[in-house]
Amino acid sequence: MPANRILPVERQLRDGSWISRVHAHTDATHQDPVTVRVLAYQLHGTGREGQDYRLVTTLLDARRYPARQLAALYQERWEAEAVFAELKSHQRGARIVLTSKTPDGVLQQIWAHLLVHHALRELMVRTAATSGLDPDRVSFTETLRSARRSVTLTPGHRPAKRRQGQRCDRQNDSSSVLSSQCSWAVPSLGV
Repeated sequence: MPANRILPVERQLRDGSWISRVHAHTDATHQDPVTVRVLAYQLHGTGREGQDYRLVTTLLDARRYPARQLAALYQERWEAEAVFAELKSHQRGARIVLTSKTPDGVLQQIWAHLLVHHALRELMVRTAATSGLDPDRVSFTETLRSARRSVTLTPGHRPAKRRQGQRCDRQNDSSSVLSSQCSWAVPSLGV
């Protein structure tokens, strides 16, 4: 729903949400309105402080579906959508299709993508823990780039061994929180 769409208050509810009516864009004569509930809120602790959001839903019962719960669930929903984008657009690559010719092969490729995604997310959690950050603040795309760099080293190149507790300095990774996490670098596969 566009942010500039006017959603008149038909009835104010106790939780701050309100009942309104909207018309589908296909309802040119405005003969068939849909009753909706509108929640206006701001997210806190997400780096988007001060930004206003509106959630329009057909869940009209404010007692059964409290506004705070719906807003929190909607945020969780978008986090799930972000994971799908990570898998489809960033990790696998836009417009890249699975290449297997059999159903079992397709399943194998899907599982492989899911396992790699899980490993990357685990790396993000560990990186966040050592840096005292919330894992949601660690960039998936930066983690993916760092992991790709670590597995595509020149064939035969082995990273220098470090003494226990010694930190690793990567030249092209100085801005990343991942630069302090070098223990996950895997040797070249020689491919």
